[in-house]
Amino acid sequence: MQLANRVNTFGRHMQAKYGQRVHKLALNASFTCPNRDGSKGIGGCTFCNNVSFSPNAKQPPSIAQQIEAGRRVIQKRTGARRYLAYFQAYTNTYADIAYLKGLYDAALAEPDVIGLSVGTRPDCVPDPVLDLLAAYQQQGFEVWLELGLQSANDATLARVNRGHGWAEYQDAILRARVRGLQVCTHLIVGLPGEVAWDSVTSFERVRELGAASTATQGLKLHPLHIVKGTQLARQWKQGLYEGVPFDAYVEAAVAILQRSPPALVHHRLTGTADPRILLSPGWCAKKWAVLNAIAQGLARPVATSSMGRRWSSGLIATA
Repeated sequence: MQLANRVNTFGRHMQAKYGQRVHKLALNASFTCPNRDGSKGIGGCTFCNNVSFSPNAKQPPSIAQQIEAGRRVIQKRTGARRYLAYFQAYTNTYADIAYLKGLYDAALAEPDVIGLSVGTRPDCVPDPVLDLLAAYQQQGFEVWLELGLQSANDATLARVNRGHGWAEYQDAILRARVRGLQVCTHLIVGLPGEVAWDSVTSFERVRELGAASTATQGLKLHPLHIVKGTQLARQWKQGLYEGVPFDAYVEAAVAILQRSPPALVHHRLTGTADPRILLSPGWCAKKWAVLNAIAQGLARPVATSSMGRRWSSGLIATA
């Protein structure tokens, strides 16, 4: 069963808009994070190890070299010839505006790069950054601002040492929408102290912002990975945290999709980490099994399982 027949996926959306495949090329521009450099905290979020999605994080090649390497892989895999430069690792708006412009300009200088997707935190998007992104959009580039909210529950965000709350997200998205920017909100299912269904509640809170025409235009969803080198990994080894079960994740994902406005663009429905550092849940490595289960869940009128409502990590406070 094809998910794209039931869900407005990013691939489907780009195909309809541009008449061809458009893929994101993940880039690492050696950014840091205010939750790591001491501005707000040290150590970062309890679950964070950027090697989980960027194995070459320590010594990344130039932007042009990364784009060239990425396009070779994608062209062989899917035949796509148009790309978005996806600034992914850490906080990709956390720098001087002139420096940011230099990086973004370098990516957009590539003839087959038609836009940007910029991953960042809600507390790291000052007005000059939003103005810069809006200017690219006004030039005809496809621009997405990806905001890592993760949860709409302030207690959860404090528990994982996130360093921001719901208020910062709400402020960022309001200012982005004033400029007409497209926003993709990131949510994580299975955060410590939450039941999987709490992610549905977070999504509904995000969706409610639509009453003022400020709702997110995109959503990125994935299970919480336990990866080596993180505080969460230590908690897991001590028995203080248990990874979200497969069924609970699928139920929450299906519920979110069932509650999504038809125009919402789903950039991701699951995700995995580099197998060299992934500790748990093991099922995260089975991408197609997860996507097939989500598709099957959508084919049923209403999910009847209560797994997502009753599963809990059991972690109440950080160790």
